[in-house]
Amino acid sequence: MPAYTKQKSKLHIQLTNSDQATAHGGQVLVDALCRRFGLWKRIHDEPSLDPRKRTGAGFSPVANVAQLLFTLTSGGASLADAERLGQDRVLMQLLGLKKGADQTTLGQWLRGQTKESVRALHRLNAQWVDWASQQAKPGRWLHAGEVELFFDDTEIEVEGHLFEGARINYEGNRALSWQTLWQGPWLLDGILDGAGDVSEHLPILLQEHQHRWQGRASYLYADSGSSAGKYINRIQEAGFTRWSISYNKWTDKLDKLAAELPESQWSPLPPAEKPPLQYAWVKHQPGECQQAQKFAALRWKQEGDLMWRYAYRVCQAGDKDSPQAVFERHQLKGAKEQGFSEVLSGLDLHHPPCKELIANQAFYAIATLAYNILISLKVLDLPDDAQGSRIHTIIRYLLTVPVSVSTHARYDVARICIPAGWLRWWRLFVDQWVPKRKPGRPVTEEVDSA
Repeated sequence: MPAYTKQKSKLHIQLTNSDQATAHGGQVLVDALCRRFGLWKRIHDEPSLDPRKRTGAGFSPVANVAQLLFTLTSGGASLADAERLGQDRVLMQLLGLKKGADQTTLGQWLRGQTKESVRALHRLNAQWVDWASQQAKPGRWLHAGEVELFFDDTEIEVEGHLFEGARINYEGNRALSWQTLWQGPWLLDGILDGAGDVSEHLPILLQEHQHRWQGRASYLYADSGSSAGKYINRIQEAGFTRWSISYNKWTDKLDKLAAELPESQWSPLPPAEKPPLQYAWVKHQPGECQQAQKFAALRWKQEGDLMWRYAYRVCQAGDKDSPQAVFERHQLKGAKEQGFSEVLSGLDLHHPPCKELIANQAFYAIATLAYNILISLKVLDLPDDAQGSRIHTIIRYLLTVPVSVSTHARYDVARICIPAGWLRWWRLFVDQWVPKRKPGRPVTEEVDSA
């Protein structure tokens, strides 16, 4: 085997103008996926997204949303990044955009949105999730045949006193609340505002989307912020087959009930080589709850403890579920929380771009759609061995690929440089989903359609 070391490159360096190449050639995959759903036509047909008085001039909502989506799915995170992307002429030509808007124009468009238009963006996103989940292989997003739902809240910390809707959180920082509902790997819906209760929007999100899991096997995960009686009542009415909620806020009564259980009610101690954990069922009716609830209880002792330690999960369990099974299933909530972390870090959504709340709500609605586009590209089209890829990996290694453009006698050709090992997959995807240039003069469309 020859020896390998670092040497000086023998290649000659030449510089080329950006009018001939772009580093974001993988955005053709994003564009093709959006065309399959008919996204551009759906945005075009939504009048509430267009605040212009003269619709014959300026950038249309389709152009603005497309520029922001392509920015977010290429690693950009701000309106300044969107402006820089809009200056990439090769990419704009590749994606069917004559020109990109600057950050001032994009900011004005975001600030011109209304509650109705933000709801329209969220409806489009929910329709996307419906479509993608119908197209995907069940094994790639269902868990044992069940639709998994997950509700959580995260805080988007902001600096300065001019962010509309921001409040002071428990750590003394100014922050916005982003409460979200997930379906499988997709971010189904979210509400960004200054909510003080971490589960304030849970009832309205369940009401909005309840029909999506009716009549199907489903499981909802939630943390202790949703363990108040009023939220448990609403979750029970939502029609989930099973659900579980962390319960660690009002445990005095539960600790007393668990301590009074006879030893026969607790599961046997495991073998010595395993942690000494025991499980049991406890029934209790918390305040505001309409009926008594079933709690899976866990007890253990650490070295030196005289008294038992307890943990609880309030739940609606299946007929064959044991308390231990409830705890083990609820541990899967950690993977859902990692997905929330991925959308924040992968798209760098820690910094709202505008001072106005409505503008930030519109931006986060578009960011939600961008995340679901990337997740759908993975779930629908990537091979099995790439299903564990994170958003950052998809952007960096699949979507950030160089493209060069050359001009022939009567047409231009874009040549995409494919990473090693991915050429066959790209060829199959392009042959099936990327529109081809037909002979003759191109047909002018009002908006890109499927």
